[in-house]
Amino acid sequence: MSKGGIKLTDVEMKYINLFQDITEPTARERISVKDCIVDEEQGRVIFVVNEGGLGIAIGKGGRNIRLLEKMTGKKWEMVEYSEDPVKFIKNALKPADVKEVRITERPDGKTIAVVTVDPKTKGVAIGKNGKNAERLRMLAKRYFQIQNVSIL
Repeated sequence: MSKGGIKLTDVEMKYINLFQDITEPTARERISVKDCIVDEEQGRVIFVVNEGGLGIAIGKGGRNIRLLEKMTGKKWEMVEYSEDPVKFIKNALKPADVKEVRITERPDGKTIAVVTVDPKTKGVAIGKNGKNAERLRMLAKRYFQIQNVSIL
């Protein structure tokens, strides 16, 4: 199945259905799952939800995330989508304190992003073994054709 040019596997569709099954019926109308990525290497499922839907998707006190993790044995991560690549990058790095995002096109035609974060939250931005930085690079390339992201 394809969702806006992104092809979803049967497993990813299964996770989207599971997510929709556990969310409140009233919340389902307000949450739209834009993307689901199963990252077997990191043992996680990454959901991209439409703008404004993150809090509802996570659930009160993280209820939905905890339930999904218990049901699947995988870590679930949520990122709020934005059509603005700068805002999207900031969303993907939450709760890190992003000071600046510069997106530039190099002479060779490749687009890169340089993200400056508060030194106190740089570890949060990068994540254990670089997994948050890796997630950001994957999503920035998937949605905005940004070939590389550096976190300073």
